[in-house]
Amino acid sequence: MRVIDEIEARLRAAFTVTELQVEDESESHRGHAGWREGGQTHFHVRLSAPELSGLTRIARHRAVHQALGPDLVGRIHALRMTLG
Repeated sequence: MRVIDEIEARLRAAFTVTELQVEDESESHRGHAGWREGGQTHFHVRLSAPELSGLTRIARHRAVHQALGPDLVGRIHALRMTLG
């Protein structure tokens, strides 16, 4: 399974998603630290879910990291998040 599909599946399983977009931005980081041939290293997640309402920015980021799990987070070099 592609990393992008794993991200989407885990977020949908953990949250009541009202909006979810996961974009692989790896190609725009070619030659930078953490980039690997084949991509799947740099992602942008746009997520809206009621569970994130009222949380601080850090708490929202922690909730997403927890939902993804340490095994998946360990395979991602960069994760940009737009959360609401």
